[in-house]
Amino acid sequence: MPEEELSKTIELNEDLIENNEKLAAQNKETLTKYNIRSFDVVGAIGAGKTALLEAISKRISKNKRVLVINGDVTTRIDADRIERHGVKTIQVNTGRECALNSYHVSQVIKNLDLSEYDVIFIENVGNLICPSDFILGTDKRIVVVSITEGPWVIRKHPMLFKFSDLAIINKIDLIDVIDVNIEDMINDAKQINPDLKIFTTSAITEENLPELIKEIFSD
Repeated sequence: MPEEELSKTIELNEDLIENNEKLAAQNKETLTKYNIRSFDVVGAIGAGKTALLEAISKRISKNKRVLVINGDVTTRIDADRIERHGVKTIQVNTGRECALNSYHVSQVIKNLDLSEYDVIFIENVGNLICPSDFILGTDKRIVVVSITEGPWVIRKHPMLFKFSDLAIINKIDLIDVIDVNIEDMINDAKQINPDLKIFTTSAITEENLPELIKEIFSD
């Protein structure tokens, strides 16, 4: 690639990220104004993000007004799964874009009566690479991986772990059939981000779910 074209590409990428961060700050200001707790949930396809959000939403919707924004390339399969539990959902289809960005979120929240919600979860597109560049303006970012993704998944995708507040290692109910050392995965995450809060969970058995919810809503 010619040097001039490379320079233009770098400048364009920097502009995109800078503009995204400005809009994310506006999103944060808006959600804070309405005292809404907000969370960006990232992870690969099949990590169990939707299943965890189903389990969490069922528990907290008894005393909190919950909205889940589901990002996906197409369909509203994930939104329908969560909505069947009586939780309000909004589907955002990104088409060719591999992650939600702060513009997507701004367009959703500007058309909502935010006084109707206490908690907003944003389930990002299933991807461990693209979301790392685009913050959304939430209180916390939660990254989800599963033991079925193999023992090296955290080492291979360090950026999301570096810039997340909480990590979930999911599907521990399969530990007897998957050759993975969970302690090694935890150590990998800690080496990338020593301040990261890490939980092992199963969306099926709901193991450690109460402790996870407590940590999610801690200040």
